[in-house]
Amino acid sequence: MRRTTNNTTAGFTLLEIMIIVAIIGLLAVLAIPTFIKARKLSQGRRILNDARLQDTAICQWALDNGKKDGDTIAGNETLIQTYLKVAWRSTDLLGNSYIIGNVGTNQLRIADETKSALDGVGIDWGAF
Repeated sequence: MRRTTNNTTAGFTLLEIMIIVAIIGLLAVLAIPTFIKARKLSQGRRILNDARLQDTAICQWALDNGKKDGDTIAGNETLIQTYLKVAWRSTDLLGNSYIIGNVGTNQLRIADETKSALDGVGIDWGAF
């Protein structure tokens, strides 16, 4: 009686595993810059939205309190806070301070450091 033994085992060869790792690495190289750009774009939009909300609150506060163009805003952040549903933010998402001017044009601006950090992702900063 003759016995036959089958010594083959199922599995992947080293070459197949190396090819799979190379493909995964290639996909990661292609995807990571896109994720970074999307994250920067999201941060920029959040900063711009926060600035718009605070700018609108400053306008409401100025109208309700009879302020005219050129009147100072600094020191009145706690009063302006009542016009916001969220907390007043003195710094943006990246930790740079908002630039508070006077009532009127340029009453709130986004720091140049923030704009340069988020440069190249397609955000239109507008009046800020």
